[in-house]
Amino acid sequence: MFGEDQNKDSDRGQKKPPGGFKLPPTTWVAWIAIIGCIAALMLLKNHMTTEAGTLSQAEFFKLFQSNLIAQATVSFNPQTAPLTEITGQYYQTDKDGKRMAVAFVVKNAYLTQAKQDLLFASDKIDASQPNTMLMSVVWGIAPFLLIGILFWFFFIRQIKIAGKGALSFGKSKARMLAKDRNKTTFKDVAGIEEAIEEVSELVEFLKDPKKFQRLGGRIPKGVLMVGAPGTGKTLLAKAIAGEADASFFSISGSDFVEMFVGVGASRVRDMFEQARRNTPCLVFIDEIDAVGRSRGHGLGGGNDEREQTLNALLVEMDGFDTQEGIIIIAATNRPDVLDPALLRPGRFDRQVVVNLPDVRGRESILKVHAKNVKLAPEADLSIIARGTPGYSGAELANLLNEAALLAARTNKKSVGMEELEEARDKVRWGRERRSLAMTDEEKKCTAWHEAGHALVNMLLEHTHPLHKVTIIPRGQSLGSTMQLPEKDILNRRRKEMFDDLAVTMAGRIAEEIVSGDISTGAAMDIQQATNLARAMVCQYGMSDKVGMVQYGSDDEYVFLGREMARTKVYSESTAREIDEEIKRLIDEGYKRAQDIILTNRDKLELIANALLEHETLDRAQVEEIVKTGKFTPPPPKPQNGTLMGAPAGTPLPETPPKPVPPKLPGLGTPAPAPV
Repeated sequence: MFGEDQNKDSDRGQKKPPGGFKLPPTTWVAWIAIIGCIAALMLLKNHMTTEAGTLSQAEFFKLFQSNLIAQATVSFNPQTAPLTEITGQYYQTDKDGKRMAVAFVVKNAYLTQAKQDLLFASDKIDASQPNTMLMSVVWGIAPFLLIGILFWFFFIRQIKIAGKGALSFGKSKARMLAKDRNKTTFKDVAGIEEAIEEVSELVEFLKDPKKFQRLGGRIPKGVLMVGAPGTGKTLLAKAIAGEADASFFSISGSDFVEMFVGVGASRVRDMFEQARRNTPCLVFIDEIDAVGRSRGHGLGGGNDEREQTLNALLVEMDGFDTQEGIIIIAATNRPDVLDPALLRPGRFDRQVVVNLPDVRGRESILKVHAKNVKLAPEADLSIIARGTPGYSGAELANLLNEAALLAARTNKKSVGMEELEEARDKVRWGRERRSLAMTDEEKKCTAWHEAGHALVNMLLEHTHPLHKVTIIPRGQSLGSTMQLPEKDILNRRRKEMFDDLAVTMAGRIAEEIVSGDISTGAAMDIQQATNLARAMVCQYGMSDKVGMVQYGSDDEYVFLGREMARTKVYSESTAREIDEEIKRLIDEGYKRAQDIILTNRDKLELIANALLEHETLDRAQVEEIVKTGKFTPPPPKPQNGTLMGAPAGTPLPETPPKPVPPKLPGLGTPAPAPV
């Protein structure tokens, strides 16, 4: 895809470090309840105390002599002797003449022996003497007990919790997959039949080990699944777990490494210890390149934490104390950075390559994911499969999901071909951004830019077929010229690359012709052309002057430490020749595109004007302009309640004609960008 480029900012999520120890929510609730109860009791006590009226000793004896004391208690306390406290109730007559009991208290009453004999002679007066020894013990111990409880809760208990957490760092985070929860089987995996056949031996071995041991065979100890992102490596591991009648442990490579030194190696040992207790079993390590990178090439030195983890993994897989019955399955999309000791026979005996699916594999993948999607009768998944070469299984699943969302957005009852094709373009090139405000001058410049790409693409012989050209912003580009190959791309020819260079340069040339100036819109085109020309010279040996020699290698990265102390493998004069050859190839492509555009200036103008009017042209319309020099406007096509290419809000005709689109031989995706 060629088009206007824009800058894109990417946000990287940062993993928050573990915070301090926090109290569980239930603990806070318990403490709030305790404090609330204490406050309520204190308020209740104060409330009850304030209701009792205070009487003097003389008033009390006056009421006693008048026989108005309903009940009273004399409390003797040795600590306050000879003073005592009298509490109780006395009778009082209100305004209506009703008799009611009123609480009273007499504080610091001094009772002589005669007065005590007088009071206790009545059956309404009782004496109360507290257990002074018990109360003194309670009041003496209570403060220390309270301080001890608070100290235990806020210090000792939290230290114990922290200790348990610290000790658990060395425990493995491998999760045993329950058989009743895992419903994935080999029937849910499509498009990678060769990989399924290789890993199915593991399942057969776990079910019938004697079948392989009868002939002296030994099942592989480890299987490394290698493939591009989205090809189904993790899904295949889930299917193995669903098919195998054995324990299945799953863990990610990043789960081994923690902030504490030695935790990764401890977790490896603990994981294998759990596996030995459940033999025979399968252990799946996803993204093993997180801990399996080559040793001795990083900046962390020989005592790096990752290297300790890797050493522990190597010993557990094939060391002195190795036991049979544990099969390791690992997945990665970066096998080039793994340590050689990890890949040798005896550890990972077999590498299963999970490739991108071919046309039959894509069709079967679409059928698997279409089980839960309501497709229209005219929807043909085989056409979509032919039109999506280079798509991974994850992209195909996303394609169907996007098509279902598009159909639901327009209130359709099923998913048709229109939604499937739009979803295909959206997954690969991004969503249309019709709301982007563009001036007329920018639209004109973009139209001529894309017209140049489309014209040269149609006139050259060895280019991939044009899919469509549009000036509707999509993804990061202001306009797009989309190529879709007719079949899966296995090899690329030099003539194809020469033509691709010319197509890439055509946008800048057309811009300059119409405006007499150039813009930044060709930045992505220049980058693609430079990368392609450099790959032709340095990797593919397609330069007659430089020859079939590979200069430089792109499979080794600076972060591995391999290139930091390594010099170039070629001289400065050779580097100058390489730069000259790259520029020569780009200049030749520029000259070829310029000659084609100047010769067909009228057709270029027709394509640009048609783009300004209709915004999008398909392959048949561009081909008509190139061959006949004329353009037939397309019939109106409904799109979200408006006419395509018409201003927003234009009503649809009552009976719009239904165009019959031309059947193109196998649509596909653009050629992969060179490395």
